[in-house]
Amino acid sequence: MDIRKTIEQREEKTLSPHACLSKNSKGRQRESKSCSIRTVFQHDRDRILHSKSFRRLKYKTQVFLSPEGDHYRTRLTHTLEVSQVARTIARALCLNEDLTEAIALGHDLGHTPFGHAGERVLHELVPGGFHHVRQSLRVVDILEKDGEGLNLTYEVRDGILKHSKGQGGLLTPDPDSAAVTLEGQVVRLADIIAYVSHDLDDAIRGGVIAEDDVPKEISQVVGLKHSRRIDCMVRDLISASLQRETSIGLSDEMDEAIRALRSWLYDHVYRIDRVHQDFVRASHLLRELFLYFIDNEETFLLHGGRRLKGDSLEISVADFIAGMTDRFALSLYDKLFLPHPWRVL
Repeated sequence: MDIRKTIEQREEKTLSPHACLSKNSKGRQRESKSCSIRTVFQHDRDRILHSKSFRRLKYKTQVFLSPEGDHYRTRLTHTLEVSQVARTIARALCLNEDLTEAIALGHDLGHTPFGHAGERVLHELVPGGFHHVRQSLRVVDILEKDGEGLNLTYEVRDGILKHSKGQGGLLTPDPDSAAVTLEGQVVRLADIIAYVSHDLDDAIRGGVIAEDDVPKEISQVVGLKHSRRIDCMVRDLISASLQRETSIGLSDEMDEAIRALRSWLYDHVYRIDRVHQDFVRASHLLRELFLYFIDNEETFLLHGGRRLKGDSLEISVADFIAGMTDRFALSLYDKLFLPHPWRVL
């Protein structure tokens, strides 16, 4: 029995006419034998989930650097929350949940240690710049499996590449910048829904701000408590998208409120001294590692760095540093730059 074909037939009968059907995928970069149990998007999800890059997200900063408490988000828990939000939306809109989940699980695989501080350092140092979105695609295309990559489908790769909105608008007016599938568009908005809510939640837990500090004109629209915020934003997105049919979006009121909340978080959480100073120190650490490895290639290779054919040393070092967890970067810096007591035999 070919279970995959049964699932594909079920998709054709039950999903929205605007959903991306597994059987209609544009395929992979390299030919690969089809699985008799899983659709191509299920297979992609599993390849991402079992990758080394995915496991390393557990020890990468989301907002708070190496927090002592066990309840603060990491890059991994952020990814899982994005996946949950995105799947809820996809199911409500009768879109392909497997494609949505695969994009969500892979969207941040290229993120650096120490959050966006690490990204900014590499952007300054690497010729041509650095962005975690492009790096995420590089991870799945090239770096995983010792240079073979994961050989994902076109639709998952496109969704990963186009998931980020930076500090710009939540929705892009440029069709070339939007994901080609509605599932990819869902992940783009699920990402910001997840992080503006859980970053606010962590900031309150950490005593950086108080719950009542959030301007009432924002909290009245998006909600005051974490669960309420997620519920409000997800319900709004589903309702607005059902009216649009062929694109994913938000009501004007919710779009404005989320953008206002994001701006408020930059001013009152991300850029305040208590948070920012840790990232200044982390930036110094990563900069020193990068410059040291550029001048000491043998040491770079000794500690796990890798040169791929055709890549400059700068690109190879950037790949190595971007793949580090926070704790590995701290440990390596300690080993290379800090004095240690002699062992007396």
